[in-house]
Amino acid sequence: MMNAKHIASTLVTIAAAAAMFACVAPTVNAADTGTAVVSSRSFPKVTTVKKNILAESTATSTDDNSSWGDVESLDVPQTQSQAEKDAAARKAAEEQAAAQAQAASRSAQRAAIPQVDLGGATGSGADVARFASQFSGYPYVYGGNTPSGWDCSGFVQYVYAQFGISLPHSSGAQAGVGTAVGSLAQAQPGDIIANGTHAAIYIGNGLVMNALSPGLGTQVTSTSVFSGGYSIRRVL
Repeated sequence: MMNAKHIASTLVTIAAAAAMFACVAPTVNAADTGTAVVSSRSFPKVTTVKKNILAESTATSTDDNSSWGDVESLDVPQTQSQAEKDAAARKAAEEQAAAQAQAASRSAQRAAIPQVDLGGATGSGADVARFASQFSGYPYVYGGNTPSGWDCSGFVQYVYAQFGISLPHSSGAQAGVGTAVGSLAQAQPGDIIANGTHAAIYIGNGLVMNALSPGLGTQVTSTSVFSGGYSIRRVL
């Protein structure tokens, strides 16, 4: 009986102490102000629970004025394999060597050209033939009439222009300039040999200097290069 009473008394004491702690907030004395400080909650109470706290946050809206680019706008550097680089280097070296060789050949040819007074000087047919024969290897360009490229009548026109004589740029027209020469046996160096399709400058011994084609360029040939008849004209 005494044990039951002792137990009941102990339970009542514990309940009273619990009630006192539940109703009275703990206080502390603030020594610097002399007032009591009461603790309280410093953040709002959360009443909703996030269902999946491990889910990744995503945004479903963007600024309409934003420009993010696309794959096509990416500046991706193009790379080459070592074999491709070596092939490109060899090609560049070959092209450079060919250009240098061509320039050297052209320079040698031009250095051999005799100096002519371009101020309207005149000379004999032999001078014309000698001057014309120095242009072997120069390029053929249809419609051209300069050393950078000429056709057959353009070549004849250019050569005679250096001696102060103006000729038409047409083989057919050149076949009618100056005075006629009766036959090849009577032809002299510097005479023009021409017909409706070709024109050349006679250099003697049955040979002419003429611009032939893009593949053959300017060179010495026999008069057999003319198909059909031709006219021999003496201008000087």
